[in-house]
Amino acid sequence: MIPDHLTLIFAALADPTRRAILARLALGEASVTELGKPFDMSLPAISKHLKVLENAGLVARGRDAQWRPCRLAPAPLKEAAAWLEEYRRFWEDSFDRLDDYLRELQKKDKKNGRRK
Repeated sequence: MIPDHLTLIFAALADPTRRAILARLALGEASVTELGKPFDMSLPAISKHLKVLENAGLVARGRDAQWRPCRLAPAPLKEAAAWLEEYRRFWEDSFDRLDDYLRELQKKDKKNGRRK
């Protein structure tokens, strides 16, 4: 079974190293060597992380002579944010209903003379 695009995006975002790489790329293009500097891992390991990010469409690599800059590709992040937005509305509505219920309980407690 081929995973859908959102599955690839969220799987890529699940790793803290990959999220840190994306945060760095949000500042601008960088080489694999530059991206690997803050991490205690080999360049092949950084390249594997970049491959996962590329497969999810989150990173694009260019070519400028010997330099192969990596850059952030924001469209998949927008896609993930749109998907999450639907659930944010659900949770906000749920919390609003819970707030209403708790206010109603407090009113009943005050009416019956109970205090916390």
